[in-house]
Amino acid sequence: MTEPADGDIDWTDPTCPVARTLDVVGDRWSLLIVRDAMAGARTFGDFQNATGIARNILTDRLRRLVQRGIIDRKPAPSGRRHVYTLTPAGRDLFTVVVALRQWGERHTFTPAEERSVLVDERGVPIPELRPTSATGRPVDADTTHVQI
Repeated sequence: MTEPADGDIDWTDPTCPVARTLDVVGDRWSLLIVRDAMAGARTFGDFQNATGIARNILTDRLRRLVQRGIIDRKPAPSGRRHVYTLTPAGRDLFTVVVALRQWGERHTFTPAEERSVLVDERGVPIPELRPTSATGRPVDADTTHVQI
């Protein structure tokens, strides 16, 4: 990860991968920018139109995502603007975005409420993500624990 300009990151919990991830992409706008980059947004205007985010906040979040190695910023072919693309670390957030989407489908919509659907290249909805053990058994908070 790229260090911020002001020096070391002040990790919320230095030994917890969840806390470190949230320190990098844990605010609403950052994950919505990543979501939109996955959907094809490439310019400042693309992100602003997709999210409705204020220009100053979008500028700050794009800067942070670039500094933290999630998004890459390059001059557009015209040289007048910039193009933003996901880095490998940013693309690796796909599973996180899918998990958040699926949680939201289960817990923030009524069964009949209209919503967008994530589909594969054939137009088939993505199956529900479920963590499994090394042997393929489903696991959850009751069957796992954290080791340090």
